[in-house]
Amino acid sequence: MSKTIPVEDAVGMVLPHDVTEIRKGEFKGCAFRKGHIIKSEDIEHLKRLGKENIYVLELGADDIHENEAAEKLAAALAGDGAKSSGEPTEGKLNLIADRDGLLKIDTDGLYRFNLLGEVMCATLQTNCTVSQGDQVGATRLIPLVSKRPIVNEAVAIAQAQKGLLKVLPIRKAKAGLVITGSEVFHGRIKDAFEPVLRQKLEKIGSEVVAVKFAPDDVGLISAAIKECIAEGADIIVTSGGMSVDPDDVTRMGIAEAGAEDRVYGTPVLPGAMFMVARIGKVPVLGLPACGMFHKITVFDLILPRVLAGETITREDLAAMGHGGLCKQCKTCIYPECGFGK
Repeated sequence: MSKTIPVEDAVGMVLPHDVTEIRKGEFKGCAFRKGHIIKSEDIEHLKRLGKENIYVLELGADDIHENEAAEKLAAALAGDGAKSSGEPTEGKLNLIADRDGLLKIDTDGLYRFNLLGEVMCATLQTNCTVSQGDQVGATRLIPLVSKRPIVNEAVAIAQAQKGLLKVLPIRKAKAGLVITGSEVFHGRIKDAFEPVLRQKLEKIGSEVVAVKFAPDDVGLISAAIKECIAEGADIIVTSGGMSVDPDDVTRMGIAEAGAEDRVYGTPVLPGAMFMVARIGKVPVLGLPACGMFHKITVFDLILPRVLAGETITREDLAAMGHGGLCKQCKTCIYPECGFGK
């Protein structure tokens, strides 16, 4: 509740508006911002500004001010790899990435947090790649003053998951490429996959340590995959041969190489015939021919998640149908678009 009182009696109370200071030829701006909690050392400064009496907010024992609330909320929301930006500005605190990596949002927890009504947190989309220092979210108390139990409940929701915003590190992989197809193996056409895949992997901080070519032969594809692993590859990317054509046997070659947890087919276009699997601890990504013709495919959505240590399941892929249709714009602006979001 606001009221007018002598400035000497206002210590511990909250300013409901900005107080402007003007020093001729030197400064004109805000000396005390709305929401400032008045301290004893502020009294003389306020008097110099002509404030013998001021409007204040008086907080009860059960009340919490927006700045204190923002600090509590941000501290609870920021999980591993994220942090708050510092001091609140106009009651708001930003959440920023504390390292390069993959942003993970606990969307269910965020929904329950925002359902409380008097608190809010807005974030970037989960599973997007971010750089250290990027803003990934923001939080605040919506009214200037609220009740502590509401803020405490919001904090508890976030703390139960050790933060609702996290940034997972993306490892620098050593990739083995297996380019399949008899037409490429026998030199009938020039391979277009290797330069594309090499560029995508290097852009995310990884390197290509082995490149093998194999015809449409299950045994030779399997052997090429094993050779890449023997040469130090800790992720395998195969290209081509993923359709239902009888000559397309890359999937069988991946299986014969010892791949487990194979999941084939995604509700994403381009990339419906994509496969994800693993051989021991080595992830295997089977990219269909769309990777040659489209700048962005399901591969670009899955690769960062795999390098962040995720095991991609059928449930993960099924969830990608919502937002999984690329508009194939004449000028691609990914990731500044809705694809994969």
